[in-house]
Amino acid sequence: MHDLNAAVAYWLHFVGNGIEIFGVLVIVLGIGWSTYLYVGQRMAETHYGTYKIRIGRSLLLGLEVLVAADIVKTIALELTFTSLGLLAGLVLIRTFLSWTLLLEIEGRWPWQRRKHRP
Repeated sequence: MHDLNAAVAYWLHFVGNGIEIFGVLVIVLGIGWSTYLYVGQRMAETHYGTYKIRIGRSLLLGLEVLVAADIVKTIALELTFTSLGLLAGLVLIRTFLSWTLLLEIEGRWPWQRRKHRP
């Protein structure tokens, strides 16, 4: 039984690290692709808003993936009050970052309704 628990812990740690790497790749590749599209456009100064939105969306998606990795690694591997507190702190910080990025991108808080545009 001990060998089974060690094997499960190993694979959960492996999966958690894989999710973290994926989250970082989402951010890095999103910023790289956004920059490539921005630099390739003529009159780039007029497309700065679109560039900023693309980078913000990449950051938002990457943060969501990183939160998932933290949940997998913390809850599945070492569930203690300390690790749970650290997870709660990380989730709060990343949630705040997500909300401020959404405010920057869309001009509204997540709980506000979208304005319909004609």
